[in-house]
Amino acid sequence: METKSITGEEMSKNIFETVVGFIVLAVAIGFIIIAYKSGSINYKDIKGYKVTAQFTRIDGINIGSDVKLSGVKVGNVISLRLDPKSYNAVIELVINDDYKLPVDSSAEIIGNGLLGDKYISLAPGADEELLKEGSRIEFTQPAISFESLIARFIFGSTDGNKKQKDTNNSSDASHAANPS
Repeated sequence: METKSITGEEMSKNIFETVVGFIVLAVAIGFIIIAYKSGSINYKDIKGYKVTAQFTRIDGINIGSDVKLSGVKVGNVISLRLDPKSYNAVIELVINDDYKLPVDSSAEIIGNGLLGDKYISLAPGADEELLKEGSRIEFTQPAISFESLIARFIFGSTDGNKKQKDTNNSSDASHAANPS
């Protein structure tokens, strides 16, 4: 058997490759840790007061979605659930204590463009009484479904078809009454 001896140059090359491998591995582990920690933010621990809002549909809203007032982030969505009686979606929001909103404020689901994230947009009311911990925002508007708008545009609305039929029927009736 013939043994091959490793020269000093080959040995330093192996050590260099090993060190670079460990550095790459450490960076990869660091990215994994950062991704895990940023993905597991506990939104329930955010400081502020919690309120709820009920919507008929909440397409695109998730735990962690922003809550904005005049385009400025003032809170987050912290939970989503379905009301077993009304089958509406109930969203729990946490709003920063710096922002006190009247009880007649409204909430609307808004999208950032056609494909962007959705968020809750708050519009302040005029009442003297303010929302407090556990309050409910009574005035809500769900997200606009672009799919249904496009379908209406392409296929037309049923009301438009009905008007067309009525027009055709009335002209048929006038022809029957006054044959030419």
